[in-house]
Amino acid sequence: MSVEDLIRELTSGDDERAEAAAHRLAAFGAEALPVLDRLLQSDEPDDRWWAVRTLAAIEQVSVAPRLAKALQDPDPEVRQCALLALRHHPNHNVVPELAALLESEDKMLARLAGDALVAIGGPAVNDLIETLENGSPGAQIEAARALALIGDTRAVPAMFAAWEEGSTMVQHWIEQGFEKMGIGMVFFQPG
Repeated sequence: MSVEDLIRELTSGDDERAEAAAHRLAAFGAEALPVLDRLLQSDEPDDRWWAVRTLAAIEQVSVAPRLAKALQDPDPEVRQCALLALRHHPNHNVVPELAALLESEDKMLARLAGDALVAIGGPAVNDLIETLENGSPGAQIEAARALALIGDTRAVPAMFAAWEEGSTMVQHWIEQGFEKMGIGMVFFQPG
């Protein structure tokens, strides 16, 4: 089957056929990218979703910028798919966009953005610290969770400060992070 034939399968409306086509299209690698770029411009959210899903299976450096662009899609399911894909294609160039999504009112988007930041690791720490210190309460929870899962000791001072002032969930994630990093917390009662 040609790339164009596979695109017809991908946009058939049949999830089973589309999934099979996504895998076969991904095998074309860079050759499939121009056709997928056109599909990303479709008026149909389902077509854009399948384009992003196919991009997730392609191992090319040029995939991450396309996925980052899909973070601006008007359809939340396309954005969620792009975030899942970015978890498997970590790219430090998208850290600011991902950190901004921690502020999303859509808790699924915020969680998936945090997961993508965890996959990026160290290059995401400064943006996560900024969110932990200055973000909304929901974003602070996601930032604390991501920092805990990354386990980078550069975040320890900010995590200690947030633990003292943070919500129960922020405190929970910070404690998890400290445990992962092997940092004990000792509390003294004023005597």
